[in-house]
Amino acid sequence: MAERAQAEKVAELTRVTRHYKMGTNVVRALDEFSFSFAKGEYWSIMGSSGSGKSTLLNILGCIDRPSSGSYRVRGQEVSTLDDDELSNLRSRDIGFVFQSYNLIPQLNVLENILVPLFYQDDPPPDGEERATKLAERVGLGSRLEHRPMELSGGQQQRVAIARALVNDPAIVLADEATGNLDSKTALEILDLFDELHAEGKTILLVTHERTVGQRAERTLRLRDGKIDEVLENRTGVKA
Repeated sequence: MAERAQAEKVAELTRVTRHYKMGTNVVRALDEFSFSFAKGEYWSIMGSSGSGKSTLLNILGCIDRPSSGSYRVRGQEVSTLDDDELSNLRSRDIGFVFQSYNLIPQLNVLENILVPLFYQDDPPPDGEERATKLAERVGLGSRLEHRPMELSGGQQQRVAIARALVNDPAIVLADEATGNLDSKTALEILDLFDELHAEGKTILLVTHERTVGQRAERTLRLRDGKIDEVLENRTGVKA
């Protein structure tokens, strides 16, 4: 993986520890964790329950802060940012795709896609045009006025992917993005991730399913808050 050393780092963690107090016990969800993700890479993040996957994802997404250590996004140290600055960074540099879609039921497709731009200090003037093109890209160009309850699960996840892309983020974080979908729809969503990766997007996919994890270029497997192993996957693997 020598070429990774030369690539632009979009997310870099250095000796990151995240601990939680459980009564008199201290649980280290991440323990002196160091790793970096480079521009254009496609990673799956795997591990058993309690391995640290969710904590890592929350820190990468600036939803949670490390107890100690350094986390940089596009070279910017996150620990020095206040809550407003963190919110702006999330809306500018990070795209989220959740298992439960997390769409706002009162908003239609176009409005849901636009949500990340609402939180930017200086939203782009072409936001609505960008959101419309993304809706078309994920096959929902004719459903812009529909609300989430009028869509299937797969369509809702497509809205979530379009929403994750509307800010042209440095990283797309997908948390069990196919977990609530039937197998056919899950494959369609994974095909879409493959397309995005081919276009140069940086994607980090948390999953507990081996066949889903193998769709990524590489797999980072965690155990007890540490890196257990790093795997190179065969390209073109289909679940």
